[in-house]
Amino acid sequence: MRKPGLSGVLFRVVFIAFLMTLLTFALTLLGSILTLAVVGEFRGGLAHVNMAMAYRHIAFPVAITIGSIVLVAAFVYEMRRYFRMRALARLEEKL
Repeated sequence: MRKPGLSGVLFRVVFIAFLMTLLTFALTLLGSILTLAVVGEFRGGLAHVNMAMAYRHIAFPVAITIGSIVLVAAFVYEMRRYFRMRALARLEEKL
């Protein structure tokens, strides 16, 4: 077993947070565009629907919020994993 490094922990935390932020943005944007299209259709046609609202007021704030939560959660998870793996590596060295 090799000894874990902090650079790997930081890379994984940033990578996971980035991927989850992108996924959240994409799914929220899809849902908000579809919702705005349906609401616009009921209110009198798609010509009056402002799709930029889906980016600025719905998808972006939700993605930033979820990205921040995932960043903290991934950091806590990876640090716990790092300390556990480091303890196992030290125990293995003693044996």
